[in-house]
Amino acid sequence: MAGGRTKFLIVDDHAGFRQVIRAFLPAGLVVECDDGSAVLERYATESPDWVLMDIELPGIDGFTATRQLKLRYPDARVIIISNHGEEEFRREARELGTAGFVHKSELEKLAAILSGL
Repeated sequence: MAGGRTKFLIVDDHAGFRQVIRAFLPAGLVVECDDGSAVLERYATESPDWVLMDIELPGIDGFTATRQLKLRYPDARVIIISNHGEEEFRREARELGTAGFVHKSELEKLAAILSGL
């Protein structure tokens, strides 16, 4: 954690929704990324404690970005945040070793996941 504060990397291609996610986060530092292809570089330069990853992204999708991130940084803590709530998406998130999956309509669950880990 940067200076004792939790750092979050929000990965979503919609600036407005990145702002919405911020409102559900506990106090901390927030950096953003709007392209799946830039996640590895942004993670390396920012060293976030948590990555909040959308699935549908330009460049590469959030699952591919998560897979690459976890291969390079096995301890990276990723939470998938998506409009896709189908079981197949949740299963893929689990298989990738993410810390959780939150539907975009249920962001209040984000704080519970973050505080529980």
